[in-house]
Amino acid sequence: MSDPVVRFRIDFAEHSSLGPGKIRLLEAIRESGSLSQAARDMGMSYRRAWLLVESLRRSFREPVTVASTGGKDGGGMRVTEFGDALIKSYRQLERDLAKLAARGFRAIMPAVVRHSTAGSRTSIRTRLE
Repeated sequence: MSDPVVRFRIDFAEHSSLGPGKIRLLEAIRESGSLSQAARDMGMSYRRAWLLVESLRRSFREPVTVASTGGKDGGGMRVTEFGDALIKSYRQLERDLAKLAARGFRAIMPAVVRHSTAGSRTSIRTRLE
């Protein structure tokens, strides 16, 4: 028996949200130092990745990423300290919610039907409103 998986999005204000996709993109940018490489690593179009970063830029007074242009090695992008704090806070809440879900649904989990499809996972979707 495995624990339930919690997926959530935080809405800070209208048109200002943070969820698993944006967090994964920030982590990919942090790892690669490049928006285009992060998009490729995630199987996402550059345009989609750019739009997600742009939505983060419009959502916070503090910069989440900083881009550099041109130069011998080309441009790049890095995650700021504020962006790192967003990642850290989101991942901590994710761990806390996972523990809470495991505890809260312990009695329910034996009744979950497990399908034999390869790669499938049980998930409980939660939205913080």
